[in-house]
Amino acid sequence: MSEGNLTLTKAPAAEPPKPRRFRITWQILLSAFGGLVLLLSITRVVTGAVDLTSAGAINAAVALAVPIGLAGLGGLWSERAGVVNIGLEGMMVLGTWCGAWGAIHFANPWAGVVAGAIGGALGGLLHAIATVTFGVDHIISGVAINILGLGVTEFLSKITFAEMPGGGDSQSPPVPKPGIVSVPGIEGPLTTLESNHWFLVSDVAGILRGLLTNVSLFTILAIVLVPLTYYLLWRTAFGLRLRSCGERPVAAESLGVNVYSYKYAAVLVSGALAGLGGAFLSLVAASAYREGQTGGRGFIGLAAMIFGNWRPGGLAAGAMLFGYTDGLQLRRGGESVHALLLVVAVLIAAAAVYQLVAQKRTRAALISGIAAVAVFVVFVLTDTIPAEFTSVTPHITTLLVLSLAAQRLRPPAADGVPYRRGQAK
Repeated sequence: MSEGNLTLTKAPAAEPPKPRRFRITWQILLSAFGGLVLLLSITRVVTGAVDLTSAGAINAAVALAVPIGLAGLGGLWSERAGVVNIGLEGMMVLGTWCGAWGAIHFANPWAGVVAGAIGGALGGLLHAIATVTFGVDHIISGVAINILGLGVTEFLSKITFAEMPGGGDSQSPPVPKPGIVSVPGIEGPLTTLESNHWFLVSDVAGILRGLLTNVSLFTILAIVLVPLTYYLLWRTAFGLRLRSCGERPVAAESLGVNVYSYKYAAVLVSGALAGLGGAFLSLVAASAYREGQTGGRGFIGLAAMIFGNWRPGGLAAGAMLFGYTDGLQLRRGGESVHALLLVVAVLIAAAAVYQLVAQKRTRAALISGIAAVAVFVVFVLTDTIPAEFTSVTPHITTLLVLSLAAQRLRPPAADGVPYRRGQAK
C-alpha cells in the first residue's frame, strides 16, 4: 500500500516449459531402418532398379564404407581430445603402403594389417609432436602430413616395390588377402528369395545376403571397432578424461589429468585407425598397393564424422551412406543413381514436413519442399543420369549431407584450440 492506495504486485509469469530434447533410441533407429528398407523396396518396384537392394550392392557398400568409417573413427578420437586432424588422408596413404609392404614381406595379410596401423600411427605421432608439443596450427600440420604421406610412399615404392617381380614405381606386387566368411546355410535360401523380386521380402533377403555372406574378416574387425570406440570413450574413466581434454582442458588439468598425454594417445589412435583404413584399401578393396589409392577417402571420413556429430553411431551411418552411393554408381551407374533420386525426393519431403509440423520452421520447410519438388521433377523428366555425374555422386552426397546437417552440429568446445599447461581459463 502506498499513500493510501492499494498497490497490487503482479505475480511473476511462469517460465514456458523447455522443449524436450529429441533422443535417438534403438527403437527409433530400427523404425527408421525399416522405413528406409520399405522406401527402397517401393522405389525398386516403381523404377525396376533391382540393384537398390541387391546383395552385390549391399556387399559393395559395406566394403566401400569401411575405409571411410575407419578414417572417420580416427578423426573422432583426435577431435574428441581437441586436436583437429586434417592429416587423415596422409595417414591413410601411409597405411596403404605399409599394409601392402607388411603383407608381402611377412607373407601374411594380418601382418599387413598391423603394419598399416603402425604406418598410420607414425603419421599421427608426427601430427601430435607438431600440434601438442610445439603448438603448430592443426590445419597446417595436417596439410603438411597429407603432402608428406604422398612423397614418402612414392619414394618408398621406388626403392622397394620397383625391385620386386610384378611391382613398379607406383604399385606393389599382388598381396595376400584376409579370408572371407559367411553365415552357414543361408546363402541358398536368401538367393532364391532375392531372385523372385517379391515386394519387400526379396529386398530384405538381398540386404541380409549382402551383410551375412562373403564378408572379409577385416570388415568384421572394422565393424567391431565402432562399438568398442563408443565403450572406451563414453563408458570408461579413460574416455571421460580424454573427452574432457577436448571440452575443458584447463579444468581437466586442475583435476589432475595429464592433458598432453591424453592428446598424444588420442592422436596416435587416430593415426592407427586411419592407417587401418588405408590397409583395407590395399589388402581387401584391391589386390595390391597403387599410388593414389585413397582417392580422398580421408576427407570423406572427416565429412562422415561431422555428419555423425562426433559420435560413433552417426559416423557409421554417414560412412554407410557414402559407401552405398559409391557402390551404386560403380555397379549400375546412371540407372541406379537415377532411381535414387526418387528416394532423395521422398526423404527431403519428409524432412520438410518434420520442419513444418514439429519444429515450426516455416522458411526451412519451404526451402526443403522446393528442393524435394525439384529433385522429383528431374527424376520424372530424365531416364538416366550421365556418367560424368554418377562418377562424382559420393562427393555430391558429402556436400548435401554436410549442408543439411550443419544446423544440429555440436563439436567439442576446445576442438582446435591451442593448449599450454598452466594457462588461464
